[in-house]
Amino acid sequence: MDDLDRSIITALRKDARTSISAIAGDLKVARATIQHRITRLENDGTIIGYTVKVNPGSSPNVVRAIMSIATEGNTAKSVVSRLSGSPNVTAVHSTNGKWDLIADIQAESLEEFDKAINAIREMKEISSSETNLLLSTYEF
Repeated sequence: MDDLDRSIITALRKDARTSISAIAGDLKVARATIQHRITRLENDGTIIGYTVKVNPGSSPNVVRAIMSIATEGNTAKSVVSRLSGSPNVTAVHSTNGKWDLIADIQAESLEEFDKAINAIREMKEISSSETNLLLSTYEF
């Protein structure tokens, strides 16, 4: 990956709907070059998909949180697998330090949120957890 590839990815991260022509114009490169680079980045697995970013404020009643999780022994992969099946878990991150995993959790109500975190806490592979509600998000 070179500087042009990184610039293309930066442009797509800002707005995945940006046209190839617009990216080519901004980077002062031929449209065909941008198209070829994007295709190569998709084919080699660097770009694995495109998504929609939703403003957290657009759903004011959604409860969002992060849950720090400590697992028993070598069970982190098993916990990640189980968490991936939860409709309330939007992402899981491995980490170092006191916690093994960080889970992003989302629910439509406090009652749903309570059920979701209690279900996670009941997993026998989890030795301890700490949950923090997300109050505001600042995007850069």
